[in-house]
Amino acid sequence: MSGFDLSWLALREPADAAARDRQIVRQVAELLDADVSPPVIVDIGCGTGSTYRALSPVLSRSAKWRLVDHDENLLATARQLVNQSEVEFLSLDLRDLSALPLKDASLVTASAFFDLASASFCERLAQDVASNGAVFYAALNYNGLFEFATAHSLDEAVIRDFNAHQCGDKGFGPALGPQASGHLEGAFRSLGYDTLSAQSPWVLGTGEAELQAALLKGMVDPVREIGRIEAAELQQWLDFRLAHLSGSESCVVGHTDLLAWPS
Repeated sequence: MSGFDLSWLALREPADAAARDRQIVRQVAELLDADVSPPVIVDIGCGTGSTYRALSPVLSRSAKWRLVDHDENLLATARQLVNQSEVEFLSLDLRDLSALPLKDASLVTASAFFDLASASFCERLAQDVASNGAVFYAALNYNGLFEFATAHSLDEAVIRDFNAHQCGDKGFGPALGPQASGHLEGAFRSLGYDTLSAQSPWVLGTGEAELQAALLKGMVDPVREIGRIEAAELQQWLDFRLAHLSGSESCVVGHTDLLAWPS
């Protein structure tokens, strides 16, 4: 199963917070406020608790949170950062859907997670969510879009190969990659759910140069594994991209947010 570095999660959290679609966040809060009892929120692949930090301030009442991850180091950091009595931390194998504590969930959510998962995993999870009548909120799934303010001749090829690598097995079977949000939306609609989707791109400028540098460097190994671009050319592309971060270079990275709820 793919893991995430603490420094990467810390770098991306401000960009994630800025990118989340505000209308969907408001509607999540409204759906939970309509519950008679205090809501129970299950966050799958919680990392260090970024979804908790994004959602809890907009809820009008306290909720019981279950933060679930397979990585003990991330959960340890989440305990330090969240440190709230209404939050439960669970170390579980995320591939085992039967182990996920969904039975009484009001909301099942995950951020930047389902693009790593397979079609069958997403379909089975949708069935489990629907069988409990829970609301579903999947934020910040990568959708394949990259745009750079300054073009390079290799941009299209690099993005193509990076997206191809995103569809490899990340521990859950062949990943949906950029198709994740669309596939999930179709799965929930087939189960009688209403859905709302919205674009939630990172729009990165000079203030996010460190995040951009980490992102660009992180693209190189996946593209190299695909093997269609010569190593020297790929290094030239990376050098060009990193050199432009000292100026006014901007970058847009596409994500999609999805909300699904019982009709």
